[in-house]
Amino acid sequence: MTTRPLFSSTIAGSLPKPAWLAETHKLWPQWKSEGAELAQAKADATLLWIKAQEDAGLDVIGDGEQSRQHFVHGFLEQVEGIDFEHKVKMGIRDNRYDAMVPQVVSALRLKGRVHAAEARLLRAHTTRKIKFTLPGPMTIVDTVADQFYGDRVRMAMAFAELLNQEALALQADGVDIIQFDEPAFNVYMKDAADWGVQALECAARGLTCTTAVHICYGYGIKANVDWKASLGEEWRQYEAVFPALAKSSIDQVSLECFHSHVPPHLMSLLEGKDVMVGVIDVASDTIETPEQIADTIGLALQHVPRDRLLPCTNCGMAPMDREIASKKLQALAEGAALARKRYG
Repeated sequence: MTTRPLFSSTIAGSLPKPAWLAETHKLWPQWKSEGAELAQAKADATLLWIKAQEDAGLDVIGDGEQSRQHFVHGFLEQVEGIDFEHKVKMGIRDNRYDAMVPQVVSALRLKGRVHAAEARLLRAHTTRKIKFTLPGPMTIVDTVADQFYGDRVRMAMAFAELLNQEALALQADGVDIIQFDEPAFNVYMKDAADWGVQALECAARGLTCTTAVHICYGYGIKANVDWKASLGEEWRQYEAVFPALAKSSIDQVSLECFHSHVPPHLMSLLEGKDVMVGVIDVASDTIETPEQIADTIGLALQHVPRDRLLPCTNCGMAPMDREIASKKLQALAEGAALARKRYG
């Protein structure tokens, strides 16, 4: 394991898009321009957030997913066999909410590189470690309408092959950590343990950089907040999949902690893994204090070795207010620094 700062801080993935790039406070925002102008605007927004993360003091920097309309569809746009022209309404995340989704209509194949421009821009503009996020195969399967494969597992494995191609190329671009986002693991727990982790390992096959999986309870949108309110006093979804992940080849697991009802002791099921502990609530506009963040880290330290604990956001921040997100990044870094003083 490479040397890194104690309690090395990072974000889960997405950050809010500036108003001049896309609609604000939306999970599926419309772009404000097109063509070369849009490409330049995406790059400008990425540079803005690289600087903001560095200024905040984060240890691992991401691109904030500024070039993607949505964390899943940003990848799918470069896949042959998917019809974006005739989207259909489908209930996703076990019908938690409806979305207009593209249809898989033929065998899947990459058109070419997916995120080369973003990854190379990120690598060129920071000397810190960089993380790049991709959607996990199970979550992709849950975010498209299948008109071809007729079998979720078969389709997941087909997507995993494509993800693997792009992940290997991202590694060659200089990415230090490749993270697969699998919120579906918290919805289809038995399937996640039965074949979801296997598909994830297929997506990560051959990677020598650090690999991660992010499993959350979703963005801070109303459908997710309402769903969380229905889950009772204890959220035990992680209990079903953590043992399978502990046995897997994936290096890091990102999870929700602060303001969640996840029993902290479930983190102990991830023995041998780095644990990205969510210390920032993305469903609230209240800015966490460094003391609150250090307290959350202290709670997690009862179940995670300190050299394996990485403070993170609970989930992506795409629908949040930009100024609030910036302040939460600063709080994250300050909280990690305070925790180093307390527990270092």
